[in-house]
Amino acid sequence: MNTKSRIDSILNANCLDFNATGLPSFNLSELQVEADLDFALPTNIRLGHLAEKIVSELIKVSANYNVLYENIQLIEEKKTIGEIDFIIQELGTKKVIHLEMAYKFYLFDPTISSEPINNWIGPNRNDSLREKLDKLKRKQLPLLYEKCAESTLSELIISDVSQAICVFVSLFIPYEYQGTFTPIFKNAIKGYYMNFETFTRLDNASKAYHLPSKQEWGISPSENDVWTDFSGIEEKLHPILKKQQSPLCWQKQDGVYTASFIVWW
Repeated sequence: MNTKSRIDSILNANCLDFNATGLPSFNLSELQVEADLDFALPTNIRLGHLAEKIVSELIKVSANYNVLYENIQLIEEKKTIGEIDFIIQELGTKKVIHLEMAYKFYLFDPTISSEPINNWIGPNRNDSLREKLDKLKRKQLPLLYEKCAESTLSELIISDVSQAICVFVSLFIPYEYQGTFTPIFKNAIKGYYMNFETFTRLDNASKAYHLPSKQEWGISPSENDVWTDFSGIEEKLHPILKKQQSPLCWQKQDGVYTASFIVWW
């Protein structure tokens, strides 16, 4: 994995704002960081934790913010009740922020509801944007006000700490879908999703394919050097779809790169 490409993908990811989430947002564009950053990344952690690690390093190397605490487990009566992602501080104003983050991929299923916010679901249909926002609002952010948080974060005056979320999303819509989206969602749309039958129908000899690892999701397909033809990708897709998993597939055709989810449902 190209670490610089992975870092850039997080730094330039689309972050949902208050209009979409109803919660105060922190955007990485607020960080004063050097261009062309590169630093070592762990290789054996899940995608969400990898994104958290990158955000942590970006804050630490910025000229205007610092990380005071990260990944703080809150324990009450020997039981873990939750984990705070970050407590960060703006250096100029000394403002302290409790920051919760997420790095997610969602597909739009227009059949679920008449309310678009309810229609963004995970590739395997086992989670959703609505559920994630509810968890942030009802569970993650309130952790700051648990009694054990005050003792764990004893150097802080909890009442002086503000809160924000950083929800990065890459969104995918049904192939040939003609619906419209508000700008905050439209700007985060990275491609389409389709079933295997449609994927097969759209193949032609000029296309090349690659299935990125989960840790590579969100990186530009143009960064990839290894490609295969349809027969090669078909062989890899069948066992994945049979396990009811929806992989991300990068495609290259005549110098144009695209990303699509191939769904099992």
